[in-house]
Amino acid sequence: MKTTTKLRMLIGSFFMLILFVGCKNETKTETTSSSTANTKEVKRQGQAFIEDDGSTPNVLQIAIGSPDHTTLVAAVQAAELENALVNAGPLMVFAPTNAAFDALPEGTVATLLKPENKGDLANILKYHVTPGNYSKDFLKKFKKLGQANNQDVMVEVKGDDVYVGGAKILGSVKGGNGIVHVIDKVMLPPSE
Repeated sequence: MKTTTKLRMLIGSFFMLILFVGCKNETKTETTSSSTANTKEVKRQGQAFIEDDGSTPNVLQIAIGSPDHTTLVAAVQAAELENALVNAGPLMVFAPTNAAFDALPEGTVATLLKPENKGDLANILKYHVTPGNYSKDFLKKFKKLGQANNQDVMVEVKGDDVYVGGAKILGSVKGGNGIVHVIDKVMLPPSE
């Protein structure tokens, strides 16, 4: 019996040593490739850029994967808000389509995407995010929502349709950290 226990401990120690050495080598490899990646693209830092093929997509990954939200994704990247959208949440993101951005006055998007307008852009984008994970039907119970930019947005119900900040919810996609409500209009926060 003592021989069996010693043998198990010896084998267990051997596997632990292999695991330790294997992890140590992976760390070196990651550091090398990470430092190479950092010289090419410095801004891709934080939890928004961790690759994970096994879990339910978060709200940012849903937007990135949608061909109808390329302008929204470009705006999120310009405002450097990627990491905020992958937090545990729950988050409700009201995601304007590309057509909604195209409906803004000519030059508005290009102006907002300039680095000197990053603060204004971030304020507008935060006006599209609120804590929670409510379906379109559940939103019918609300009169207003408190947004991430510390302003309120009004909720209206017209028949079966729900409007948030004047934008109609066209569809919804559940994510791993909340829900994305696709909307037909860019919501602009009220001026203070």
